[in-house]
Amino acid sequence: MPQTFKRTTVTSALPYANGPVHIGHLAGVYVPADIYSRYLRLKGRPVMFIGGSDEHGVPVTIRARKEGITVQEVVDRYHQLIKESFREFGISFDIYSRTTSETHHKLASDFFRKLYDEGKFVEQTSEQFYDEQTQRFLTDRNIRGECPRCHAPEAYGDQCEKCGATLSPEELINPYNAETGNPLVKKATKHWYLPLDQYQEWLEQWILKDHTEWRSNVYGQCKSWLDGGLKPRAVTRDLDWGIPVPVEGAEGKVLYVWFDAPIGYISNTKELCDNKPEVWGSWETWWKDPETRLVHFIGKDNIVFHCIVFPSMLKAHGEYILPDNVPSNEFLNLEGNKISTSKNYAVWLHEYLREMPGRQDELRYVLTANAPETKDNDFTWRDYQARCNNELVAVYGNFVNRALQLTQKYYEGRVPACGELTDFDRDTLAEFRDVKEKLESLLEGFKFREAQKEAMNLARIGNKYLADSEPWKVIKTDPERVKTIINISLQITANLAIAFEPFLPFSSKRLREMIAMTSFSWEQIGSMDLLAEGTQLPKPELLFTKVEDSDIEFQIKKLEDTIKANEAANYKAAPVKPTVSFEEFEKMDIRVGLVKACEKVKKSKKLLKFTIDDGSGKDRTILSGIAQWYEPEQLVGKRVLFIANFAPRTMMGETSEGMILSAVNYNGDLSVTTTLDDVKGGSQVG
Repeated sequence: MPQTFKRTTVTSALPYANGPVHIGHLAGVYVPADIYSRYLRLKGRPVMFIGGSDEHGVPVTIRARKEGITVQEVVDRYHQLIKESFREFGISFDIYSRTTSETHHKLASDFFRKLYDEGKFVEQTSEQFYDEQTQRFLTDRNIRGECPRCHAPEAYGDQCEKCGATLSPEELINPYNAETGNPLVKKATKHWYLPLDQYQEWLEQWILKDHTEWRSNVYGQCKSWLDGGLKPRAVTRDLDWGIPVPVEGAEGKVLYVWFDAPIGYISNTKELCDNKPEVWGSWETWWKDPETRLVHFIGKDNIVFHCIVFPSMLKAHGEYILPDNVPSNEFLNLEGNKISTSKNYAVWLHEYLREMPGRQDELRYVLTANAPETKDNDFTWRDYQARCNNELVAVYGNFVNRALQLTQKYYEGRVPACGELTDFDRDTLAEFRDVKEKLESLLEGFKFREAQKEAMNLARIGNKYLADSEPWKVIKTDPERVKTIINISLQITANLAIAFEPFLPFSSKRLREMIAMTSFSWEQIGSMDLLAEGTQLPKPELLFTKVEDSDIEFQIKKLEDTIKANEAANYKAAPVKPTVSFEEFEKMDIRVGLVKACEKVKKSKKLLKFTIDDGSGKDRTILSGIAQWYEPEQLVGKRVLFIANFAPRTMMGETSEGMILSAVNYNGDLSVTTTLDDVKGGSQVG
């Protein structure tokens, strides 16, 4: 029989404070965690939703060195940006703190010291990668090399971004310093390790036998790791940024970020409870009471840490509860490509909020509809527009607007009385009877995509009810009947305001204001007496507005420009061809020609036909395979360079008397070479 819990602690993966949050983070972690937390609150169940910035990861030190500023300046900047972006987007954390806080430093140090004093660590001296030129040991993230699985040339020491494989630096082929490109050597250093192998048998029982209900991707990845056999994992590193190891002889060493960061969930809880004990009570209740349920929301790159490593830490400590579920999502791609923070290829949350103001719910809706719950999924701006316009506007918004406008038109904005029901009314209401149970089942099972679809189905039912009952016609023959139709439509509207609250909090709040709904609870879903007869409704407004083509084209161009910028940054010129003598070069007659006419060659997708004034008094015809890069009219009047002494050549039934010179750009595009000044046709280039 499933265990019942008094309260739930919800955690969401701590984002690195070395850059902003993007839609991949939102879809994978923060939107589903927020939906679940809002749902539990709506149910009246005690829940604490914990968030915070991970400020001790290697990425922040890399960012600081690149910008020539202190690491503290980096984490201060991005912590504030991330925190504010989450707030504006409606991620309803009960606390969003940071791992540089005093509370966290003390709790993480105490956690380590307890395990150290009890002999839970293994002390080992090992050889690790070292850059002799910078005189620094390198963390996994500082190391790059060829991936041993997919052979991508720039895999990190902890993960390959191309194939997603979890790696160790020792597995990389030809490892090097990611920042300097320097080759690496091995050097001896002492560290403390968590002996995961000692927890192997316990983890196999706890995960593979006791938690078969976990998502298949989570269960499968854990099983793969366990089947491969666990090994001790270092909990300390040679770094100058982080929480100092609280042990004599550990100078210059800090707690490894994977050990430090998850303790941030606990320290943030303590910070919240210490500041508001009258609201939250003791922090230990949320982390040590067996009647508290712990749920981790993470992306798939964090499964091992939250299902194997962190639980082993908690088990070693002995006082903490273990996660009851870890509903990890897969990855969200962007326009068919992997999101890449290093290449700036992403939809950044803070930029979206600025460029698409007031559309938080639209993005929440699309990310939930495309949630990568069981496999990687793709976000495209065209799909975003289609879902917003065809579902939020045309279905949900349309129904609400019609119901409220008809109320204004026929009853001066007052909720009419519900009269005698017809069989048609009863059939419609019957479709609502089990909606609460359906939504609960899906939300409790972390199937947020299906749950949102079920909520949208209520709006479809409402639309169909209004369309089929046609109150705008019936008002002429049976005005009493229209009162019932409008009343039922308004009750459906009130149901929507509750059902969508976990998913679309901004529009749900506006809708409740439009129907003068001052109190509500989850238990009311399915009820048909949510709005009392005679309630005065304010003048309605549109719940959603169309997303225009111009908005989408702007976003698509922005991504295309990013791709071009990355291609340009990575461009390497082709090797110089073998040397030729000046005499050989002189044999080539390069001249300037004025393009008098240009047209496409029939039956050819590649060729353009140029009519060139070459200064001889007689026009010259040249064919060039550049049709995919230029429209003919773009070239008329241009002064182009051409080779005049090539032998004539017949192509597609046309004779070409030379060759137009073009430059091959970094992305493969061709650019016709022209002159800066007004040079006469036939002028030689030399």
